[in-house]
Amino acid sequence: MTDTLVVIQLAAGSEAKVPPGTVLLGLPLVRRSVLAAQRAGADRILVLAPDAEETRRFLEGTSALVAAPHKPLPRFPPGRIVLLAGTVLFQAKWLRALFEAPIERERLYVEASSVGVIESDSPQEILSGDAPGQSVPDVFASVAKVRPAIPRMFPQEGRVVLAGPQDCRQAEEWLLRGLIKETEGFMSRHVERPISLAISRRLASSSMTPNAMTLFSVGVGLLGAPFFLSSSPAHQVTGALLFLLHSILDGCDGELARLKFQESRWGGMLDFWGDNVVHVAVFMCMGIGWSMAVQSAWPLILGGTAVAGTLLSAGFVYWHTMREQTTPGPLFTSVSKRGRSWLSRMADALARRDFIYLVVFLAAAGKADWFLVLAGIGAPVFFLVLLAVAAMEARREGRLTA
Repeated sequence: MTDTLVVIQLAAGSEAKVPPGTVLLGLPLVRRSVLAAQRAGADRILVLAPDAEETRRFLEGTSALVAAPHKPLPRFPPGRIVLLAGTVLFQAKWLRALFEAPIERERLYVEASSVGVIESDSPQEILSGDAPGQSVPDVFASVAKVRPAIPRMFPQEGRVVLAGPQDCRQAEEWLLRGLIKETEGFMSRHVERPISLAISRRLASSSMTPNAMTLFSVGVGLLGAPFFLSSSPAHQVTGALLFLLHSILDGCDGELARLKFQESRWGGMLDFWGDNVVHVAVFMCMGIGWSMAVQSAWPLILGGTAVAGTLLSAGFVYWHTMREQTTPGPLFTSVSKRGRSWLSRMADALARRDFIYLVVFLAAAGKADWFLVLAGIGAPVFFLVLLAVAAMEARREGRLTA
């Protein structure tokens, strides 16, 4: 891919339909756009702003350059230029699609008055007519004086254009919908995710960090584990509901990280191992509680195999798929490192946490320990499935390199 320059044009004064400082889920609009451009891999980001000082405050800590009024623009190397109105709210994958779209050199491709793309050997000449405070149509008109302009419809999915303040709430809902993963289980998508998104929406403007949310979620799960030491339905239901609440809150940390562009490898590790620590604590307490209820040691064996299978599976997934991952985004998305086989799809389905609802139902009957039978057998089997997935991938890679 050639050198990429993203130019965000902010309108001046009364022409600004949505001011760049408008806060959407905790971030000013212009900062959200710049961070999304950084996430998309833009080599350079230039913000043309009528109020440069205020814009710099919004963009503190980012890589964006802010052009002040009546100041010369920086010089840029040849490459692709994406011109965006300040009211375009976009996802990183949408911008990457513009970086990679096939276009003819030295021709400006324009959609309405919000998006333009050109590949040029002379960015300085292209931008020479731009001045902070111009409207985007003025910018396009300036470029059209030196390069042919061609109308083009760019991908609609992955961006919204804010026509006014009345669109802000819908834009926030659009951002939240974008957090739903395609790989989520049925109950997660239709029960847990709507609740976690509602919580994250309220936390986005607070000082709560994703890692703090992870620790809070893990604390809730660990608080619920000791309730499984009792055979009382009331205690077991309490533990199961806290276990479920942990699962719901566990979605908030990733949502906050993606909303605030605060994803990190450390945060992904904390989330992954925190979940497994909660599972281990729940299985241990189920085994101990059942052993005390029947005055026998054999439930401890089930608890031990559930714990061992959980830790072995977690360790193997980390080593096989997460250890070398460096790209931004969720650290754990699949048990498979490359490709998607029928076995890896089955393993991914088993890795989802819809099983927590079975724990709730069994706890209501005072039989949460019955779940330990499934976990004591299923966790080691799941580990064997992971080994089989890795073996299939190794054979496939061997055939490809042979």
